[in-house]
Amino acid sequence: MHTDTERCVRAVQSKDARFDGVFFTAVRTTRIYCRPSCPGVPPKPENMEFHPSAASCQRAGFRACKRCRPDTSPGSPHWNVRADAVARAMRLIQDGVVDREGVPGLARRLGWSTRQIERQLLAELGAGPLALARAQRAQTARVLIETTPMPLGEVAFAAGFSSIRTFNDTVRQVFALTPGELRARATRRSPAGPPPTPGTISLRLPFRAPLEPSNLFGHLAATAVPGVEEWRGGAYRRTLVLPYGHGIVALAPRADHIACRLSLTDPRDLAHAISRCRRLLDLDADPVAVDERLRTDPLLAPLVDKAPGRRVPGSVDPAEFAVRAVLGQQVSTAAARTHAARLVTAHGVPVDDPEGGLTHLFPSPEALAALDPDSLALPRSRRTTLLTLVGALADGSLTLGPADDREEARARLLALPGFGPWTTEIIAMRALGDPDAFLPGDLGVRRAAEGLGLPGTPAALTARAAHWRPWRAYAVQYLWATDDHPINHLPNEGH
Repeated sequence: MHTDTERCVRAVQSKDARFDGVFFTAVRTTRIYCRPSCPGVPPKPENMEFHPSAASCQRAGFRACKRCRPDTSPGSPHWNVRADAVARAMRLIQDGVVDREGVPGLARRLGWSTRQIERQLLAELGAGPLALARAQRAQTARVLIETTPMPLGEVAFAAGFSSIRTFNDTVRQVFALTPGELRARATRRSPAGPPPTPGTISLRLPFRAPLEPSNLFGHLAATAVPGVEEWRGGAYRRTLVLPYGHGIVALAPRADHIACRLSLTDPRDLAHAISRCRRLLDLDADPVAVDERLRTDPLLAPLVDKAPGRRVPGSVDPAEFAVRAVLGQQVSTAAARTHAARLVTAHGVPVDDPEGGLTHLFPSPEALAALDPDSLALPRSRRTTLLTLVGALADGSLTLGPADDREEARARLLALPGFGPWTTEIIAMRALGDPDAFLPGDLGVRRAAEGLGLPGTPAALTARAAHWRPWRAYAVQYLWATDDHPINHLPNEGH
């Protein structure tokens, strides 16, 4: 996109927010970089240059615009659609792998050499893995500076910087303000209110409009595992297992953002927690591109026009979702929740939640691999499926995460006993974030298809759905939404 100068200029001149995060506009005369929708007067085309990432702008010596704050743009939707090594590398960097394991750790996860990764990222994004991680650290630091009373020295290390001097220099270079000046500006902008609860961080998660919240939050609330998830105070709340500790997040839909409130046992987990929440709510999607494609089918178009911007509910932990998918095979939503709640109570790690009713972290594969099969109130075949799955996840022979090749993961899942196309595809859709995952054999999808006049058999529906690619997972959401199931409605407070 950033190499198509004419298209980029049109987007900037029309302040098109659809391209926020897709490319960045750097202004040669002011040495500032902006998002395409910056409310300021657009610069002259001859003074613009376009970059594929904020890190590329920073590497070229530009600083972030103080007005449009391009560092807070939604992430590029390309990394969700693409499944190549560069896309997987970007998802891992967003997860904070470079900060925790360095570039060698990133290379090891991808099966590449550090030189290959450096060359590929530089070619596509104008910055290598260290520069991309540095840009993310700067954004994490800004969030902590502006939303918490944490001492600035602690912010530096929580954001992933190795020294206070590097922290000060980076913040000054990226934002043209010192950390102290950033905090002072945030204090002036925010009205006086009660002091924040110690250990909590409140922030706004941006997205590309439109966003239809009904099926997104409805699905999460209707399938919530007691003790791990709940709907309370107009927000979806859940516990999080994180690299340095654990946390609790509350996510609530707003007109132009998602309100996010995080309570972390270790602030170094902030970037990772944000990344997981964004994947859970599919916030980096491009709903305009998705809906435009699906509207070309005349039978889907009315569904899209009725409620544009549907998202695919994701997962904060692919291994957890895989376990829950097995527990949900051929049973009702209520039964799946009951089975999962029993595992949580017996094998999950207890947590304190002064603000709600959350009690446990979802148990790890290692904890579940040691359970007694006779303790499972499941059919024998389902027990075998579950124990084989958690055993493979625990010993590393099966991995499900942002670095994993989706087709390879599908093949490994299908090789496990009790895994058919439905279970494999629902994991690909919600745990691996594949926007083209498809469930032609799902009963709800088939009923909706027949009701619309679409083919009702899996083979015929798959053939028809070829025209919906690469967005078939979104088509599933629109088809599911034709039913009056609780997953399709924002819950009442009593939920």
